[in-house]
Amino acid sequence: MENLQIRRATPEDLPELMRISRQTFHDSFADFNTMEDMELYLSQAFTTEQLGRELSNPESAFFFAVLDGTVAGYMKTNTGRAQSDERFPEALQLERIYLSASCQGKGIGQRLLDEAIRMAKEGGHDQLWLSVWERNPGAIRFYGRNGFRAFDTCLFLLGKDEQTDVMMRVSV
Repeated sequence: MENLQIRRATPEDLPELMRISRQTFHDSFADFNTMEDMELYLSQAFTTEQLGRELSNPESAFFFAVLDGTVAGYMKTNTGRAQSDERFPEALQLERIYLSASCQGKGIGQRLLDEAIRMAKEGGHDQLWLSVWERNPGAIRFYGRNGFRAFDTCLFLLGKDEQTDVMMRVSV
């Protein structure tokens, strides 16, 4: 996949970040959740204001996977206080990794994950961790194939629906 580039998103990328965030989250989870919960979550998590705050946080970073000039997906990493769990101050959190439906199964997710692992190593972090919905067995298997192991669970509020995420980590 020579035409794939991974590049850090900048404040000028906010409109594209909002578009790909909303599209990929909706495509990934709309079939498994109520329309009301999806709309509430999307209206809170992927607004210009919210994504702008996340994008400007020096302890967070977004990266686009660009295939043939088109954003195919993205990932978000967090360090320090930007992490959603404060138990891992020396770790790198992979908070989001999403791909457009048409780009799944092409190795792009693996390239993004490989980049996150590289960044964790080069950044001096001791581990890379994430959380994934317990009802997403494909993602859990993907991370397991890459050495991640489940170690805990946490709640994720999608709209008004409390869901359980599996927390997974790998030493780097």
